[in-house]
Amino acid sequence: MSIAILKSIINNEPYLDNIIDFGLRYFDVGYGSGFKKWLKGIEHKPYNSWGNGSAMRVSAIAWAFSTEEEVLFQAQKSAEVTHNHIEGIKGARATALAIFMARNNKNKDEIRERIAQQFSYNLTRTVDEIRPNYIFHVSCQESVPESIICFLDSTSYEDAIRNAISLGGDADTMATIAGGIAEAYYQEIPQEISKGTYERLPKEFLEILSQFQDKIQNSKF
Repeated sequence: MSIAILKSIINNEPYLDNIIDFGLRYFDVGYGSGFKKWLKGIEHKPYNSWGNGSAMRVSAIAWAFSTEEEVLFQAQKSAEVTHNHIEGIKGARATALAIFMARNNKNKDEIRERIAQQFSYNLTRTVDEIRPNYIFHVSCQESVPESIICFLDSTSYEDAIRNAISLGGDADTMATIAGGIAEAYYQEIPQEISKGTYERLPKEFLEILSQFQDKIQNSKF
């Protein structure tokens, strides 16, 4: 779904069209039951989801747009084609804004304060405080704040990923959210991690990623 958002941005295509296209062509990759049912449906209308998929797929928007207002607007657009519940939208907007702030050299205290204030997330906890009683959650409201804290408590990109996995929750989603912010903040992904990831991606994904990176470097969005 992150690649679907990337392609929509690159080609100025509706988010919905690519979400459906990629969702159906890459169907067995661990989507939630509600999203899979929606993909297989005839009418692709929003289904009031508060699931964390809206936050998981949003990261490219924080890189493609140059103002907070546009990032927040596009994050909402990308979310509400499926996740039109207030929490589903909020999770996507909070994640996108955190990444945007990180890539624009805001420090962790600034990110923590802004996201907590604007989205009413409790970001005063630590990973060590969360871990003992945390359980698997798929809702934005019960996983996005914790994912952001995994970044805030980190010392590196890899540490943010390890923090997210250590909570024992919806690990792939939470690591994606924490990692998206961490990449922007630390301004790199260790080569051994990126190399291993690229080796696992379909050729189609690599081509879209390359196009997106070229556009970012040339400021063509």
